[in-house]
Amino acid sequence: MKEIKAFIKPNKLEEVIEVLKENGFESVTLSECEGTGAYKREDSAPSLKFHFADSKVVKLELVCQNEEAELACQIICKNAATPYPADGIIYVSDINDAYRIKTGKSIKIN
Repeated sequence: MKEIKAFIKPNKLEEVIEVLKENGFESVTLSECEGTGAYKREDSAPSLKFHFADSKVVKLELVCQNEEAELACQIICKNAATPYPADGIIYVSDINDAYRIKTGKSIKIN
């Protein structure tokens, strides 16, 4: 299995989620974040909470089968893109195992 972490602009979130759901990716986790990167907008300013951050982003996380990861990434790229620099980034990682909190037992991911 694969874990996908995508950092996207908040104004693209609804569109990305809608298309992911239409394609069978219904279980996602969202986190409101702030970050910084190489590109600096003219109107960017340090956050009151994080003195190094200059950009509000949403972290979208999902886990899927290996063969579904490419489709999920393409959906995110197509629907999160804007005409401006610094649209975000996607990380894809292998998932070796998972545990159910209720039972503490491994799900035995192969």
